[in-house]
Amino acid sequence: MDSLVNLQFLVDDARCFDTVRRLRWPEGVRCPICESDKVARHGHDDRQPERQRYRCTTCQARLDDLTDTIFAGHHQPLRIWILCLYFMGLNLSNHQVARELDLNVGDVQAMTEQLRAGIMAARPAEMLEGVVECDEVYVTAGHKGQPAVVAKKAARAGAAV
Repeated sequence: MDSLVNLQFLVDDARCFDTVRRLRWPEGVRCPICESDKVARHGHDDRQPERQRYRCTTCQARLDDLTDTIFAGHHQPLRIWILCLYFMGLNLSNHQVARELDLNVGDVQAMTEQLRAGIMAARPAEMLEGVVECDEVYVTAGHKGQPAVVAKKAARAGAAV
């Protein structure tokens, strides 16, 4: 089944890069190495003209819009990554995403794994407070009726640390 609308041609590369810039640097471009805000534009990427290059005037590092992001260092255009993320939000399977984006299923698998890992890395740690209930939890309490064995194992574990 073909898609009704080919979304690849509705998504603009320039808008994708503008969105990444706006979300990544809401108060202006900063160097990811030295955190300086003294960053100068330094041309554009040869293959992706919408991708702005920068040079930090403090540490002389070179960077671009995608440096130190999950999108950096990949051959797929940014709009494909954004569409893949959008389709993941719609809960489509990797096969469906591959069909919609006209990509190999293995490429989509690698992309979705990387996107999920990036999302999980950016999530703050969850802290539970108050009364917490769990269903069907298995807790190893030791050897039933043999407290000496449990105490010995605890002592060995404490000595190993």
